[in-house]
Amino acid sequence: MFGMWRWLSALEKRAAIDERVEIEFAMKNRFELYNGSNVNCVTGLDLSCNQLTGEIPSDIGQLQAILASNLSNNSLSGSIPESFSNLKMIESLDISYNKLTGQIPPQLTALNFLATFNVSYNNLSGRTPDKGQFATFDESSYRGNPSLCAWLIQQKYSRTLKPTTTQASGAEEEEEEEDDDESAIDMVTLYSSFGASYVTVILVLIAILWINSYWRRLWFYSIDRCIDTWYYWLSKYVLCR
Repeated sequence: MFGMWRWLSALEKRAAIDERVEIEFAMKNRFELYNGSNVNCVTGLDLSCNQLTGEIPSDIGQLQAILASNLSNNSLSGSIPESFSNLKMIESLDISYNKLTGQIPPQLTALNFLATFNVSYNNLSGRTPDKGQFATFDESSYRGNPSLCAWLIQQKYSRTLKPTTTQASGAEEEEEEEDDDESAIDMVTLYSSFGASYVTVILVLIAILWINSYWRRLWFYSIDRCIDTWYYWLSKYVLCR
């Protein structure tokens, strides 16, 4: 009986060891399911949708091992802590849908593994960092912050306006040159066709007169009649006056 109890106890312990706890964690704007030993490979902080208020504690910067931090959909105020730059391993940082103010700390450009960054729908202002990983983020990371997004759009517009204008001017010039070339080609073709037609008619007329003697006599007779008619008209209406 004692041996049976030990055997059942060993099975229960083995089952407890083999049991895998599944954890759903939001990271890089998507939910991932982690279980078993994979849980030990993921370290993150998810306090989203908790109606939190007040400023973000600067002590969060001491959690240097976390890979993701999600503080979105709260009522957090104040500025973004500069201590976030100590999160050297972080890959995803989401603090959207809060009431944060001030500028985005330029020290955050030191986060070399940051792949997802979202501060949309706050009250942030000033310039957005444009170095390191921040050079890869688009307007979706900053929307809902008029002072930020206005500068970002203006910056990208100023970068793309000149090349676009230059390309448009170049395209127009190329089109005009093509039109001029086509016009020149059309005129050359017209003149060539007219000259070829004229020469063809003359050659055909000469060939007919050379082959057919009747038409040849009729042709010269018509020319004589025309000459006589013109001479008579000139003598009567021009020379006599």
